Amino acid sequence: MSRSGALAVVLMIAAVVALLAGSQADAVVTCGQVASNLRPCIPYVTGKVSALPPPCCNGVRSLNTAAQTTADRRAACSCIRSQASGISGLQPGRLSGLPGSCGVHLPFPVSTSTDCSSVN
Repeated sequence: MSRSGALAVVLMIAAVVALLAGSQADAVVTCGQVASNLRPCIPYVTGKVSALPPPCCNGVRSLNTAAQTTADRRAACSCIRSQASGISGLQPGRLSGLPGSCGVHLPFPVSTSTDCSSVN
């Protein structure tokens, strides 16, 4: 590879790293907030209770209110994905149905398989 070609590759990699770092730095919603808001939903999404607990829907609403930017929504999505994958006995249908059951429209699917990088 020529010297100018190698320089172009290095500059492109630096631009991608800066872009990724910037989108995470802009996020205001933390994974701790997401986990705290959705913790009351765990008995429901694991099938331990049949009725959706009101504190769960309050948490879903709070999360929706807090996640106003693309960076926030991506951070929330990533956190939900990682937290949900560690919940023993998780019922995916109950998880994905949470927003609708709570009367909330989240701008991304709630799932362990959501591609959070595509969330706007």
